[in-house]
Amino acid sequence: MERATENLPDGETMTGHALTPRERWLAFAILCLGDIMIVLDSTIVNVALPTIRESLGFTETELVWVVNAYLLTFGGFMLLGGRMADLYGQRLLFLIGIVVFTASSAACGLAVTQEMLVIARAVQGLGGAVVSAVALSLIMNLFPDGPERVRAMGYFGFVMAGGGSVGVLLGGVLTGSLDWRSIFLVNLPIGGLVFFLALRLLPEGRSESASRHLDVAGAVAITASLLLAVYAVVNGEEAGWASAQTLGMIAAAVVLLLVFLVIEGHVKAPLVPLGLFRLRNISVSNVVGVLWAAAMFAWFFLSALYMQLVLGYGPMQVGLAFLPSNLIMGAFSYSLSAKMVNRFGIRRPLAWGLLCAAAGLALFAMAPANGSFVVHVLPSMLLLGVGAGMAFNPVLLAAMSDVEPKDSGLASGIVNTSFMMGGSLGLAVLASLAAIATKSALANGASTPEALTAGYSVAFWVGAGCAALAAALGGVLLRERPHGEGEPAPAAMH
Repeated sequence: MERATENLPDGETMTGHALTPRERWLAFAILCLGDIMIVLDSTIVNVALPTIRESLGFTETELVWVVNAYLLTFGGFMLLGGRMADLYGQRLLFLIGIVVFTASSAACGLAVTQEMLVIARAVQGLGGAVVSAVALSLIMNLFPDGPERVRAMGYFGFVMAGGGSVGVLLGGVLTGSLDWRSIFLVNLPIGGLVFFLALRLLPEGRSESASRHLDVAGAVAITASLLLAVYAVVNGEEAGWASAQTLGMIAAAVVLLLVFLVIEGHVKAPLVPLGLFRLRNISVSNVVGVLWAAAMFAWFFLSALYMQLVLGYGPMQVGLAFLPSNLIMGAFSYSLSAKMVNRFGIRRPLAWGLLCAAAGLALFAMAPANGSFVVHVLPSMLLLGVGAGMAFNPVLLAAMSDVEPKDSGLASGIVNTSFMMGGSLGLAVLASLAAIATKSALANGASTPEALTAGYSVAFWVGAGCAALAAALGGVLLRERPHGEGEPAPAAMH
């Protein structure tokens, strides 16, 4: 995803039209509003998962697809969306992404079958990928290097974290007072407002010098590979781990991954230039992102189920339980993370943050079937909020520290993509482990709450191990940034 924004005069878009400071900040506000809708949707659904499961008859392992259908297409097509924006115009692609996301949100809200909901969620992921990629691209265009970009990125990270907090709370309110369908239908008025304002206020922009090639084959190959791998894992218990179906799908996923690598090595304008991975910080930060995403999505998914199915919380109570961690993440995104990086560098905040997260997951793993909020939920949420807040920006800053400024957007986009892909595959594995452990506990005579708790405990322990391993790799292998201290990352991982 080539960028042609770094050397533009201050305030000038790629069309050559110089924007006033007021116009730039108005456009920035629209981009934030559009991306809030995407972030809100990624958190709002977690609170409603048990209600969706009951309404449409999902099993616990099948329920993973409500989350993963979104993550897979989002991660698989985010870089392609940014590339298309460079070629065909950022405002046009942003508007298309908003329309796709809003229309598929309506389809989610009207879904009457499992298949309809999962397909609509996958289409939502496509729209969300385009909106997020274009928002990043346009912000980089609107604010060339300097104090204004630093300020804009700080605001952007804070707004995104705030969107997560609002999503969790709003999910509880809507699901508890109306119905799970309302968590998707709420996107309709927001999407309509964003489309109207973007049409009037966003500048057009494209890279005239960029190659016209689009690596659609690469995006399809990597998404299909992960789709098959996730499907094999999610259905492994039912089909049999050594069955022809499971082994065949895993083999096909590996073949498609190899095809993706071949494509990226030969195509004119690859989504992921493989040469970047010769840079240590790029490689390490992507591995750290995959491991941390597996732990984080297990936290969101399984803790919501634990609170509702084991502790008997209602949707509103679950929303409020997540609120402290989201508020802490917002505070770190706004200013604390940048201050810690300025003082301590990249490695220590990242390692400390991931170790805090590992501790929070370990506490969840030890929570009993009759757990209480104050003793077993709140401490875990606080630790996970601190950990996520400390670790997110250092991961992205590490990825960008080894590349030229013109490639910083690409580097952070690759880590975001790895984060989504790692999250989807990690969630499938951990949810499957939880289901296996739950089934075993039931067979040994445990009650349903005890069996569910046993299953979630196994998954949380594995998630804690992933976070601890990520902390060790980041703390030992990452190199400190040689330049640009204090500049926040171009995008927070959603």
